[in-house]
Amino acid sequence: MKKYVYALALSALVLAACGKKEEAPAAPVASSAPAAPVNTEEKVLNIYNWPDYIPEGMIAAFEKETGIKVNYDTFETNEALHAKLVAGNTGYDIVVPGSTFAKPQIEGGMFQPLDKAKVANLKNLDPAVMAVLTKADPDNKHLVPWAWSFTTVGINKTKVEKALGKTPMPENAWDLVFKSEYTSKLKSCGIAYLDSPTEIIPVALHYIGKDAYSNDPADYKLAADMLAKVRKDVRLFSSTMIDDLAGGKACVAIGWAGDINIASTRAKENGSKDVIEALLPSTGALMFADTMAVTKDAKHPNNAMTFIDFFLRAENGAAMANEMNYNSANLAAKDQIKPEIANNPSTIVSAEYMAKMIQPSSWTNEARESMANAYNAFKKGK
Repeated sequence: MKKYVYALALSALVLAACGKKEEAPAAPVASSAPAAPVNTEEKVLNIYNWPDYIPEGMIAAFEKETGIKVNYDTFETNEALHAKLVAGNTGYDIVVPGSTFAKPQIEGGMFQPLDKAKVANLKNLDPAVMAVLTKADPDNKHLVPWAWSFTTVGINKTKVEKALGKTPMPENAWDLVFKSEYTSKLKSCGIAYLDSPTEIIPVALHYIGKDAYSNDPADYKLAADMLAKVRKDVRLFSSTMIDDLAGGKACVAIGWAGDINIASTRAKENGSKDVIEALLPSTGALMFADTMAVTKDAKHPNNAMTFIDFFLRAENGAAMANEMNYNSANLAAKDQIKPEIANNPSTIVSAEYMAKMIQPSSWTNEARESMANAYNAFKKGK
């Protein structure tokens, strides 16, 4: 065999030498680029988010484009999500914690770092919002904004004016829910507080002139003392604020501006002529950011990155503002936001009012315990 091969090779050399002209050597074959890694995950993505908090059709559009089936569950409070994360084995790939809870969750190793190479649309995000998030997530390694808004006072203007009678609206909207001069009159049409210590106690601290994110137990005692004076006037501790405002169970509430605006839209859709609006307290409101994070034990992290990149498209950021009345932190979406939304100061906050906004922070474990104790005593009326 070796001789046969050698003979063939020799013949080829002779034939080449007899040719009329020398042929140029063949060009080297270009090496091919490394093949993109193949996503071998099953076509499933499990998301755990707040209720009434995603534009209509977004999940269906993602499923159609990618073939990934989304299982979408909801929770009512940050506390509920935190308890599930602490217990472990959540079964979810993406969760949406508030940034005030995200810091200890990151420190506790509950999330995995983002694979930023797979999220090209991170470039669409507002650097100012990302800078705020570094308080919870240094270097923005784990969190991506879902949406942001602020905790404030919402009113059914029609019913509030009737209940107050000759008493004029206060300059500071927080008086409506924290000052007995007003709560004693408004209890007739219903006062609702969000059913969450981390929503109510911080705004109470702010109202009495303390740091909303105080770590001093004495401050929580002062907040509890103030709240005790109006406890008898509070009708609802609500986990369904949109429906409670839109359905008339409450005429004034401590709630999220985005949800208050959704309640306004829903009331109109239901045929109500009452005017529901989110107010801008003169002393400022409490900004919050809800964020996407990938759980440490996510079974579909690549699918999670695909969804995050999809969510960060400009058109989806605009949908968060146009349909959900929440600011998306997506700068690329700015030109697609409807004028009536862009001009609503409780959705797209002005630079002037932003200067009054209390920026989100976090608490020590001792402060969280003081907060929970103060809230539980207030809720029980003790």
